[in-house]
Amino acid sequence: MPVCHYPTPIMLQALLLSLTLITGLAQASTIRQLPLSLDTDQGTLYGSLLVPQSDAPVPVALLIAGSGPTDRDGNNPAGGHNDALKKLAQVLARNGIASLRYDKRGVAASSKATPDERNLSVERYVTDAEGWGQLLKRDPRFDRLILVGHSEGALIASLAAARSGADALVSIAGPAYPIGQVLDAQLAMRLPPAQLAQSRRILASLIRGQEQADVPEPLQVLFRPSVQPYLISLLRQNPAEAFAALEIPALIVQGGHDAQVGVDNAEILKQAKPDAELALIPGMNHVMRITPLPWQEQLASYNDPQLPLARALGEHIVRFIRSSTEQNGR
Repeated sequence: MPVCHYPTPIMLQALLLSLTLITGLAQASTIRQLPLSLDTDQGTLYGSLLVPQSDAPVPVALLIAGSGPTDRDGNNPAGGHNDALKKLAQVLARNGIASLRYDKRGVAASSKATPDERNLSVERYVTDAEGWGQLLKRDPRFDRLILVGHSEGALIASLAAARSGADALVSIAGPAYPIGQVLDAQLAMRLPPAQLAQSRRILASLIRGQEQADVPEPLQVLFRPSVQPYLISLLRQNPAEAFAALEIPALIVQGGHDAQVGVDNAEILKQAKPDAELALIPGMNHVMRITPLPWQEQLASYNDPQLPLARALGEHIVRFIRSSTEQNGR
C-alpha cells in the first residue's frame, strides 16, 4: 500500500505562506494607481487615483488632508511621515472602493500652483475640493462620490459637499468648535504662560480680521505674517454650522485617544446633525493609530509609516459607504 504522508506543521506553514503570497499578488494586480491632475485658474494640482478592478462603476472617495503642508499621503514636514491617507486609500481599494488623494496647492507636486502661502485661503481649498469632486463625478468608472476629510480637511469637505456633488461625507477627527477656540486650547497645553498670553493677543487680532506684524520669534512658526491671511480665512469658519448644513448622509469618526481633537468635538457634530452616524474608536489617536493616551507616548506614531491604521477605522468607513450605496439602490 502506498504510504500516506500527512503534512507536518512546517509543511502547513509553508503552504499557508505560499497561499498568502499568491493572494497578495492577485490582489495587487486588481488595484491600479494612476496619476490624475486638476487644472485650475491658479495652476495645476496633482493626485493619485487608486482604482480596484471592477466590471461595474464603484464608489470613489475624495480624501482631503488636514492642516498645514500635508501632502496626499497624509505626511507633513512638521507633523511626521506616517502615510495615514495612503494607507486609508489602500484599505478602501481592498474593499472595492476607489479613492483620490491629492497634494494641496502649495504642497509637494502641487507647490507651483500657489508658491506663496500669502495667497492661500480656506475658500481656495474648498474650490479645489469642489473641482476634484466634479471631475470624479464625471468619470464613468465611479457611481458615487464620498468626501472623506481628516481634521481640518473635514471642515473643507463640509464646505465643499454641495457644489462637489457629493453623495455622502465622512469626517475623521473633524473639529466642531470655531477654529480659534481649538487653536487656543491646543496652545494652552503646550506653551508657557508668557507665550500663551502673546499668542492669545495675536489670535484675538486675527479673529477680528487684522494682521499682526509684531510676532515674537517663538511664535513665528504659528503666526508668521505670511500665514496670517490664511488663518484669518480659517478663523471665520464655524465647523459645526457647516456640518449641520449638510443634506447628505454623514459619518463622524473619532478616536478616543486623539490628543489634538477631543471626543467632545464629535459629540457636538452629532448634535449639529442628529441623523449623522457616530463611530467612536477606543484607543485611536489623531493619525488613526491605536496608541496609549498620554501625548508624549503617541509622538512616535506620527512618524511611523509601518504602524497599521486602527482596524475599526476602515471597518466603519467601508460599512458606511456600502450602506449608503445600498440605500440609494446601487
